Amino acid sequence: MQFQIIKKLGKSKGGADKILGRAGIITTAHGEIHTPAFVPVATKATVKALTPEMVRDLGAEIVLGNTYHLYLQPGDEVVRDAGGLAKFMGWHGLPREAEAEWGPTITDSGGFQVFSLGVAYGKGISKVTQITEPSLLIPERFDDSDAPGLAKIGADGVSFKSHLDGSLHYITPEKSIQIQHNLGADIIFAFDECTSPAEDLRYQEEALERTHRWAERSLEEHQKLNKENKVALFGIVQGGRDENLRKKSAKVISSMGFDGFGIGGSFAKEDMSSAVRWVNEILPEEKPRHLLGIGEPEDLFMGVENGVDLFDCVAPTRNGRNGTLYTKRGKINIMNAKFARDFLSIDSDCGCHTCRNFTKGYLNHLFKGKEMLAGTLATIHNLYFIVNLVKKIRQSILEARFLELKDEFLSLYNK
Repeated sequence: MQFQIIKKLGKSKGGADKILGRAGIITTAHGEIHTPAFVPVATKATVKALTPEMVRDLGAEIVLGNTYHLYLQPGDEVVRDAGGLAKFMGWHGLPREAEAEWGPTITDSGGFQVFSLGVAYGKGISKVTQITEPSLLIPERFDDSDAPGLAKIGADGVSFKSHLDGSLHYITPEKSIQIQHNLGADIIFAFDECTSPAEDLRYQEEALERTHRWAERSLEEHQKLNKENKVALFGIVQGGRDENLRKKSAKVISSMGFDGFGIGGSFAKEDMSSAVRWVNEILPEEKPRHLLGIGEPEDLFMGVENGVDLFDCVAPTRNGRNGTLYTKRGKINIMNAKFARDFLSIDSDCGCHTCRNFTKGYLNHLFKGKEMLAGTLATIHNLYFIVNLVKKIRQSILEARFLELKDEFLSLYNK
């Protein structure tokens, strides 16, 4: 993998000394990604409700598969024997005439499932949470007898019960890397522990030290397996909401020789921007950075301004399947009665297949009738909206008008 910075963002309104935002190109064995870029999530080797051709045609250059889910079903060795994730799912990427037969892919480490199946299980704790009251902090950890979750964290790895059949599994950093090499992605991630934004400082410190140990072990296993040097390994920076921990993690992870970096963990919505900047002011400029699991429009502008190159999030596809659509004036619920006789497109200047061919009234009908096509057309629009918003952000950096685009977009979107 190679990363080239094409142009840097000008100084922000805040007048920060260090300019972090940039436009660049990541070159992998299976094609280029023009950054900043949004990465659609193909959890189980499929972007839900869409064919790979639909994902390609809406402008995506790379997709992300989920290590945990693919390990459980169909099994990472099945994907390996099929020729790797891209070939298994028929992902060609862009452009189709490229020399590589299959398109670029990313896999996560499974670390987020440690969070979602563990402390967050059944509690409604999300990756991004608004924390305004100290009482929301988790006062103490559950012991094994009280924990309702499916995952238990130990010094060497994580034991968990499959959500599919209840079978018991144990994932170590080495096992995570082995699974990801079997999946055959171009970019993979070190195994980490994602903590809740509501965790207390003591546990954040403990989890951070564990993540750093796991990062070393992930890197060592990757170096054993990456004989042809075609796979890039990104280390993940953790540290929760604490500035000192975030900066410590950035320094430790950046010293280990990773090919790029993920900014992981969970965030409080009100201080996500600060946490991203703390990290990216320390991480080496010449390597790409991926903000994991973040993809709301306002967060994309924030991330790019603070030096993020890649984003992924399930929100566009999940929202689409549930009838929530992005427009330049904010989100709408297409199932509202007022759209039943609205025979205009979702967004008048949107170039997606859905907006070029169908109306809000038709989508309202499909959703109310519980037709399968509803989720497909809504997902096409939402992914097109987000993927191409980041493309516009990239172009605005190249044309030195990022702040103009940011102010123009957010003034409408947040009305």
